[in-house]
Amino acid sequence: MSDLQRRWAKAKLSAKLPGFSEADEEAEEDDQMSPLERDRSTRSTSVSSGYSGLLEIPDDDSSSASSSSVSSTGTVIPSPARALFARPLAPSGRSLDPIPWTTYFERELFLPSETTPGLTHHAYLISPVGAKGPLFVTHHGAGSSGLSFAVLSSEIRKRLPTAGILSMSARGHGSTVTPEDPVNLSLSTLSSDLYDVVQLARRAMGWAELPPTILVGHSLGGAVVTDLAYSGRLGTQTLLGYAVLDVVEGSAIDALQSMQTYLSTRPTGFATLRDGIEWHVRSRTIRNSVSARTSVPALLVEKQQSDEGGERPWRWRTDLGATQPFWEDWFVGLSKKFLEAKGGKLLLLAGTDRLDTELTIGQMQGKYALQVFPEAGHFIHEDLPEKTAITLVDFYRRNDRSTLVLPPKVSELLAQGKRV
Repeated sequence: MSDLQRRWAKAKLSAKLPGFSEADEEAEEDDQMSPLERDRSTRSTSVSSGYSGLLEIPDDDSSSASSSSVSSTGTVIPSPARALFARPLAPSGRSLDPIPWTTYFERELFLPSETTPGLTHHAYLISPVGAKGPLFVTHHGAGSSGLSFAVLSSEIRKRLPTAGILSMSARGHGSTVTPEDPVNLSLSTLSSDLYDVVQLARRAMGWAELPPTILVGHSLGGAVVTDLAYSGRLGTQTLLGYAVLDVVEGSAIDALQSMQTYLSTRPTGFATLRDGIEWHVRSRTIRNSVSARTSVPALLVEKQQSDEGGERPWRWRTDLGATQPFWEDWFVGLSKKFLEAKGGKLLLLAGTDRLDTELTIGQMQGKYALQVFPEAGHFIHEDLPEKTAITLVDFYRRNDRSTLVLPPKVSELLAQGKRV
């Protein structure tokens, strides 16, 4: 009410109610305030600890504001001084702490090479269940590690509980011990390493034979799994198919021209491990914070204080700039091998603009399955692990030969006295 109305009402009430005071007037006015006005008047009052636990912000970036809700397990009567439905600030509620590999895998394997002295392959494993459980064998891109597929592995198991996942780290990546310097990262070497890891893991786990296998590779890893499938070393009975994530020959070779420019804009190091995780999320290099918290720690290594590093001791484990001599070797001829190798073929892309001419023609001819996730970045399997898992599980089921029912042979029908 206006000052004139307030003075008039005060004079009237004072005449009728001698005990009426100015404090009573303010209390009465406060009781008549709307909830919005009362909230504005008490905005400086903080929410008590008893209510702060009821309002949580999901860690996943894809969650909307409407996902927050107040618990209905008890009756809560807020006082006028408590802004019960106020939303906390997002930055303070989001965790960037690293997530250990044990959250997703059952064991890690250290597999000494039988062909290269001093080389010890490192891989993470979820064992397949039963005799018919498939094995997804994954290979990461340049600069990544086996943990790049950690969250995806969990999503695959949710949809296919019998599946196993073997996720390796290449030479010069992750925890794989590499004696050579400089590291040999030629395509033929990486392809042989992938084959060796599969066979060494089979022996280490005591498997009589390899389970039905699906190869999955991202970026450089896509070229590696394609080369191994093209070589036929795993055999057509074992290898059901292979999936390539966001890499095709034409666009990959074009992108190599600007690779050094990209590397020059990337931070050379980070003050803490959390800073490294935060940079990957904020720069949208990895758009899923849970996956970043799992995979990024394996990409960095803490240098000793005596080393050159200053205030940023956490440096990149893999020097991508030093791999330049191998870049062209990785991708030349990729499209041809992808289309000609035996087994089911799946290509997952973040945009149709990445298709080159040869793959466009092959797709129109139905030579492979194509799935596009335009909302994802380059790290499709980390940005959208659920959708990628659904696609991979469907791909396996379409190529699973154990479900095939073959018609009886003519000789068997004749032996049973049936007409043919």
